[in-house]
Amino acid sequence: MPASISSSRHQAAFARSAGIGEAICQAGDDGLAWRLRSGVVRLDMPGRRGASFASLAIAGDIIGCETLLFGAYTFSATALTQCELAPWPEGESAKAGESLLASLATAQRRAADIVALRGGQATDRVIGLIRLLADGAGRVVLPSRQDIADITDLRFETISRIIKTLERSQLLAPVKIEGVHATRGFQLNPASLAY
Repeated sequence: MPASISSSRHQAAFARSAGIGEAICQAGDDGLAWRLRSGVVRLDMPGRRGASFASLAIAGDIIGCETLLFGAYTFSATALTQCELAPWPEGESAKAGESLLASLATAQRRAADIVALRGGQATDRVIGLIRLLADGAGRVVLPSRQDIADITDLRFETISRIIKTLERSQLLAPVKIEGVHATRGFQLNPASLAY
């Protein structure tokens, strides 16, 4: 059997799914690095007063590559939406190196986007997060209101009010997305959000 077929079957055997709210890894534990194939993951940094929001991982990102260097996860990771993950690195080592560099560049840009979500007008922060999470067709599965509050550094009540206002203004339209709770699936009105 060719090595590439054997390798793909081996990786497929270890691919995994994570449901909304499911822990993917815990800071300090050992484990595999993962490529996030689909979904959104919240990364939290442990601290004296408990874990606090650190970043997001979105489809294509690598979670836990630090385990290859340090032997343990730096962040705790929790699925904000239904997620599909595959072990990383995939394939040949040269491709893995290129993949890691691309992922690090993406993570750096995302870090800048997340910093921007934590300052400025409340509505702009929420719209910025929605844009970040939306797929190419303008559909978005929103994390819980509390997760949105943690990510944008706003209050839960403010998030609820903003989401309702965006719905009333028809900037967000509720849509049925298979496997997603009715209050979390939306279609963006791209013309309204383009400013």
